[in-house]
Amino acid sequence: MSSLKSKHMLGLDGVTREEISLILKTAEAMKEIFTRKVKKVPTLTGKTVVNLFYEPSTRTRASFELAGKMLSANMMNLSSSSSSVVKGESLIDTGKTLEAMGADIIIMRHSAQGSCKLLSQHVKASIINAGDGNHEHPTQALLDMFTIKEKKGQIEGLTVLIVGDILHSRVARSNIFGLLTMGAKVRVVGPATLIPVEYKKLGVEVFYTLEDALQGADVVNILRIQRERQKKGMFPSIREFHRFYGMNERIIPYLKDDVLILHPGPMNQGVEIDPIIALDDRAVIEEQVTNGVATRMALFYLLAGRGNQNEDLN
Repeated sequence: MSSLKSKHMLGLDGVTREEISLILKTAEAMKEIFTRKVKKVPTLTGKTVVNLFYEPSTRTRASFELAGKMLSANMMNLSSSSSSVVKGESLIDTGKTLEAMGADIIIMRHSAQGSCKLLSQHVKASIINAGDGNHEHPTQALLDMFTIKEKKGQIEGLTVLIVGDILHSRVARSNIFGLLTMGAKVRVVGPATLIPVEYKKLGVEVFYTLEDALQGADVVNILRIQRERQKKGMFPSIREFHRFYGMNERIIPYLKDDVLILHPGPMNQGVEIDPIIALDDRAVIEEQVTNGVATRMALFYLLAGRGNQNEDLN
């Protein structure tokens, strides 16, 4: 396979193993560009990429912007607070306006589930989902899988544990879809109130005790506890969550010697993760950031370069 089936990346639910493999393979070449002395190629010269963020973001937005600039795309950043959205302009109207400005790719983060799919039905530009409500965050899952493959050499057959607020995590959903497609065994662990019952139907193994879930796990992906959800009483307290599900010193004996520790960031240190784990030699949290740029470069190349995948990357 040399191209993606869709011109959009709305989520990993339904994306084939061959497509994910293509993205990860392309990301390898992109990482070489990102890590060399001259960090720029003319691949997307003349293409316009827009960051359209209706929710706050630092890491994801900056990662997409850097990825576009390294491929020589024209980058535009637009947030809801600085656009006509505050004047009542609809999402579709905003998309049409960006299309009239020549946008080839629109990266969107929005609080409403399905918003990216809606926009994709009304514009000709490629849409990349940077997080829509509690639905999906596909590029985070792709960079996580790229990191796993890079460090472990494979994804198939590995046991990957996702820890924390599974219910509200779009990162967890995308990871579950992607990892299962790539042949990994997926586990989740957290308070019962934070684990959707339907995940069992997908073949996900559910745990409620962290120590049990860690046994034999090759990869541990630690989710950010969304403090704003605590107001809804999903678990008794932050302190209690940290006691039973926090990745801290007490769980070190349960970790495999070669375990890979991931976190999508930003980290709530002292809540879902302690510094002793974040700074462990087995943690690759900073490298995930680098791999995020490479993975998003790969997506830009495969989407904006549709029909021209053989273009020289040098």
